[in-house]
Amino acid sequence: MTKQERATRTRDALISSAAREFERHGYALATLSAISSGAGVSPGALHFHFENKAAVACAVEDEACATLRRAARIVYGRRSNALQNLADTSHALAGLLRDDVVVRAGFRLSCADDSRTELNLRQEWQSCVQQRLAEAADEGLLAAGTGRQQDLARMIVAATIGLEALCRDNDEWLSPRSVTSLWRTLLPMLADPGALAGLEPAGSPAVTGLVHAPVG
Repeated sequence: MTKQERATRTRDALISSAAREFERHGYALATLSAISSGAGVSPGALHFHFENKAAVACAVEDEACATLRRAARIVYGRRSNALQNLADTSHALAGLLRDDVVVRAGFRLSCADDSRTELNLRQEWQSCVQQRLAEAADEGLLAAGTGRQQDLARMIVAATIGLEALCRDNDEWLSPRSVTSLWRTLLPMLADPGALAGLEPAGSPAVTGLVHAPVG
């Protein structure tokens, strides 16, 4: 293993350990000594990669953001209609939030009131929802009288982010079954009756495997 490979492996281990500490104790109570210990490296090795705790938290947020964005791009690249793509993307993101501690910790750090960066993944998700709804309107998929797209986006974001918050006490809230139940309720409210029959609340088969597949 080269020196660069060892450094990359150490940095990745520190990010994973930090994510566990931030999730378990929150940013304020997480300590650098616990993070370095959890990664199996010395405090000196941690400071070689990160100046302070804020820098470690930023690295966790950045890694989470990159993973979530990659997943969204992969789903979007398998172009289905806009409403199906929105449901598919929510399934992929829910899977990452459920199964990937770095994504989970980074998402919560980026959305915290004391966030140290300009990242806000909830706002990014809202922008994604708004874009998909605009595409759905252009494709003639939205039911007549559904209201303003901005209001629809707020409703969807509130419902999906609510699952993330509830998942902190019970993993079942972000299970495929829970996300499917959410879309089974939402899609009849959103979709034109002619489009509804072709939509799959459980996620399209081409994307379902992404929930458990690496996206790096």
